[in-house]
Amino acid sequence: MSEPKPLRFAAFVMNTTSHILHGAWRAPDARQTDFNSLQHWIDLAKTLEEARFDFIFFADVVGLYDDYQGDWKKFVDTGLQIPSNDPLVLASALASHTENLGIAITSSILQEHPFDFARKISTLDHASNGRIAWNIVTSLSQNAWRNFGYDGITAHDDRYAWAEEYVDVAYKLWEGSWDDGALVQDRIRGIHADFDKVHKIHHVGDRYRVEGPHLVAPSPQRTPVLFQAGSSPTGRRFAARNAEAQFIVSPTPQAAKGLVDDTRRLAARAGRDPQDIQFFQGLSFVIGSTEEEARRKAAELDEYIDPSTIIAHSAGGLGFDLGFYDLDTPIGEIKTEGTQSTLLWLREAVPDREPTVRDLAELRSRSGRVVGTPEQIADRLAEWRDAGVGGINVINATIPNSYIEFAEHVLPVLRERGLAQHEYAPGTSRRKLTGRDTLPDTHPAAAYRGAFAEKVEVPA
Repeated sequence: MSEPKPLRFAAFVMNTTSHILHGAWRAPDARQTDFNSLQHWIDLAKTLEEARFDFIFFADVVGLYDDYQGDWKKFVDTGLQIPSNDPLVLASALASHTENLGIAITSSILQEHPFDFARKISTLDHASNGRIAWNIVTSLSQNAWRNFGYDGITAHDDRYAWAEEYVDVAYKLWEGSWDDGALVQDRIRGIHADFDKVHKIHHVGDRYRVEGPHLVAPSPQRTPVLFQAGSSPTGRRFAARNAEAQFIVSPTPQAAKGLVDDTRRLAARAGRDPQDIQFFQGLSFVIGSTEEEARRKAAELDEYIDPSTIIAHSAGGLGFDLGFYDLDTPIGEIKTEGTQSTLLWLREAVPDREPTVRDLAELRSRSGRVVGTPEQIADRLAEWRDAGVGGINVINATIPNSYIEFAEHVLPVLRERGLAQHEYAPGTSRRKLTGRDTLPDTHPAAAYRGAFAEKVEVPA
């Protein structure tokens, strides 16, 4: 039997002040209030690369979460993901100051036409020499949808049907529009590209009509590394078809194993190799030289955490204002078209009874938190790896100290135990994640390689 692979590590961040552990920005060592500074992000990227992190993973939103206690004042008062800047704009700058760190960008199907988005991603993949990843999301807030001219959010399963067409358009552009070797740049003959190897895609679907061709020649990865975070049944099917890495927030390694096994079963049903998907668990860490010190630091962190803002965040993801609900209200009484993964996570965390709003408040404030010495943390991470988790999305309390402490105290122990890499593998982010430079032939994007070789003009 082969030796288990080291875990992959991503830094889970957002171009805002208050991302996940709301209120922690008030701590004396917190610098996430500098989010408007490009140098802030460049310095963090350099720190992560020096520590041999695999990715900096940018979350993003394109609207406020739904109201809390009747309006959106809470979000502005506490900085709950507002103000929030576009992470895609940072990517080329971070790429120019690093050589190996992957750069994962969250972008919703709602916010940009797939033709323009595919062009930007290809450009960034060129600029980074193949280190771009895309976290595919469908946007879960009413405000986000109204920002783009809709009356309200589209039903959960319909959003994923939309996402399927969106990614298919991108796949056609990335994989099918240009053949290998099309860009010849022959100075003697004066031929820049081989016309017979460049193709229009003529996509006609329920939402999009895209003629093509892709305006960018093939980038190192063509299709970027694909992340996806849906844990609902529909989200898992989408991940099983499309994702190379799935971001999960399971409450225990045992719950993660069930999700991993089910998604891999669905991947096999979709005709893919189940092992082509890696799973990144979101965890935060409080590290001490002794267990007592770690628990003291956790108590100090709790002094800054704002539980009501965490409820506002979680409730916004559900698409329901929990601000007026009694804390003992069963979650099952709340019907929503919002994110189903939050409900699934809560039921997994409270398996012996129907969870309540109070459970959501208490559990979310400490969800995914690992408290202990570096050795104890390594023990815990080994359990996640044994459950089928291939990577950890490291959630910060403060930037940059959460990552500096993890790099200085935990990673050396993990490397001693074979749980973290010593050096980067050569090549693109895909090779570093999966061992290959291109998508496997069983991925749906691969079906478009050579699919448009016959130049057929389709009437408008």
